[in-house]
Amino acid sequence: MSLKTLNLGKNLENALKSGHPWIYRNHLPQHNARNGEWVRLEANRASVIGLYDAESQIAVRLFSEEVIPNRAFIHERVKQALGLRNLISDDTNAYRLIYGESDFLPAIVADKYGRYVVIKTYSSSVETILPDVVWALVKELQGKELKLRGIARRTERGLESLWGDLPPPEVNVKESGLTFIANLYEGQKTGLFLDQRENRQTARTLAKDKTVLNLFSYNGGFSLYALAGGATHVTSVDIAKAANKDAERNVKLNGFEESSHEALTADVFEMLESYNKTRKTFDMVILDPPPLAKDKKNRYGAIRAYKKLNVQAMKCVKPGGLLVSSSCTSQVSPTDFKEMLKEAAGEANVQAQIIHEAGHALDHPVPVNFPEGLYLKFVVMRLTRNASANQ
Repeated sequence: MSLKTLNLGKNLENALKSGHPWIYRNHLPQHNARNGEWVRLEANRASVIGLYDAESQIAVRLFSEEVIPNRAFIHERVKQALGLRNLISDDTNAYRLIYGESDFLPAIVADKYGRYVVIKTYSSSVETILPDVVWALVKELQGKELKLRGIARRTERGLESLWGDLPPPEVNVKESGLTFIANLYEGQKTGLFLDQRENRQTARTLAKDKTVLNLFSYNGGFSLYALAGGATHVTSVDIAKAANKDAERNVKLNGFEESSHEALTADVFEMLESYNKTRKTFDMVILDPPPLAKDKKNRYGAIRAYKKLNVQAMKCVKPGGLLVSSSCTSQVSPTDFKEMLKEAAGEANVQAQIIHEAGHALDHPVPVNFPEGLYLKFVVMRLTRNASANQ
């Protein structure tokens, strides 16, 4: 099979050799490649093969140095990805199977929810390999899992079947022994926020005998883990009524006392202002907001919003209590995030000690040559009042 060859010039030799999976449009010479076509990129002595994307600023997603990817090639990549997931404990059946570039299958994400797999694609160019990815998933999972029932793709129009049955509107799944209702049609991401699984487990180990405030609580993920860890009471706050109803259903589904949990539908910023005015405090506050910037130009605005949230949240923590603070905004680096926390602690007039720091769960690996794969920041801090602070 002959390939169109695009010469990028010798200045991009190191970029091609680095193993980074993206080449941007402004680096390409004039060409007549078509969307989803395999192309060879050359720069001096470097040569790589990738899929051309006619729409995105990421013009070529790289797959191989020499081999033109075929079904056997894709099958091997899928097997490698699934091999990592063997490390996930048996009490969990909802997790990420393929994490795009981080599993060397750019622009394709596949998540497992019990007997179903939900795929999202982030480039129309990968239609070229999607049938091979589905074939490989079926070959590897069917028979080894508890009867894989279907593979579907999440689109703006809903779910479309790629193999087998479409899932029902809701699926009950297990995560660290807890049961969650997953809406695979309308829920966030492909249904649940799977990347925080291990961080939720950390919160669980810290929650015993504590009152907990869970902000941007969605379906109550952190709330359930806190209750499982022995929290005396958990307050979940989210602006979405449907999310709060799901949180209440999850609490009931897991057999926790309904009186130990309260779900409040409110704007988190306004709720924190109200709590600050009345000096309402908790033993542990969990702050897990949605992305606050979609691109680099919004980065500084996101950092300001994070700072405001964290200042308010710190004021809601009892002396000696814990703040669990997280960010999934990729434009805010781990260094930016911790600098923001330092400034927030100063403004809140508290002393903050980082006692735990983490990123994604293990099913969201980050290649050393793809730092963009690291977006999640998770920090646990113990807060005490400065000597000069008002009591």
